[in-house]
Amino acid sequence: MKNNNINGKDRMDVVNDVGMKTLIANVILSVVKIIAGFVAQSSAMIADGVHTVSDVISTVAVMIGVKFSEKEADEGHPYGHERIESVVTVLLSLMLSVTGFGIAFSGIKTIVYREFTTPGALALAAAFASIVVKELMYRYTLKAAEKINSTALKADAWHHRSDAFSSIGTLVGIGGAILGLQILDPIAGIIVSVLIIRVGFEILMQGLNQLVDRAADGDIIKNIEKNIENVKGVLRVDDVKTRLHGSRLYVDVEISVDSNITVGEGHSIAETVHKNIEKTIPDVKHCMVHVNPYKTKKR
Repeated sequence: MKNNNINGKDRMDVVNDVGMKTLIANVILSVVKIIAGFVAQSSAMIADGVHTVSDVISTVAVMIGVKFSEKEADEGHPYGHERIESVVTVLLSLMLSVTGFGIAFSGIKTIVYREFTTPGALALAAAFASIVVKELMYRYTLKAAEKINSTALKADAWHHRSDAFSSIGTLVGIGGAILGLQILDPIAGIIVSVLIIRVGFEILMQGLNQLVDRAADGDIIKNIEKNIENVKGVLRVDDVKTRLHGSRLYVDVEISVDSNITVGEGHSIAETVHKNIEKTIPDVKHCMVHVNPYKTKKR
């Protein structure tokens, strides 16, 4: 997690900026690839162009998802709307997986029915250009996703890379077909589809973990415990619970303090713990602190 508590407006600005740039690039790229596919009589390139159209859809979905997730908490949603982004992430992962299965089915069908074609050189050039452009888009989007810790934007980045993988398969297939090895086209497509399905599954699990209150990574929990132990007046950390809430984190802790101090002094210690956790641990949206009277644990 690397966003260092970027606020909602800045987060939305990043998503909108990345979304608009990649959206325009994808629209242009999909049109170029589909036209090149028809002109060069390459079914693989036409399919690759349609695959890029799915990126256009996913980018729009990300922008909508993050916009709604940044809405302020209200009476009906007192914990905020962050999980809308997680729902979008799950939907994008399913879209990615369906795309992968579609490519695999198309490749298998081509081999079974031997529906091979020999495409023109224009399709080869379009495939190479697509690989370069999509890889640049992947790196640009992933960098922004890590900056604001957006799983939906990360899913969108991987969708760009899946298109690059698809174009690699298309490049190999078209090149092989031109050289007379026409079966390379569907074989490459099937290999690419496996990679796409795997990435889709990984992103699906990430989104689902955020929806089912999965705990934070062990390193983050250890960092929270260390932070609490450094607060003056905390005699023991009794319990630390964390749960993912979209791209943010909720923390519930129990601490033990001297049983002889006043309620006000105990509250002051708890408030210090609360503020330190929310200030120093990235992505923590809220920290709840419960104070216990210190007692020696029985052996």
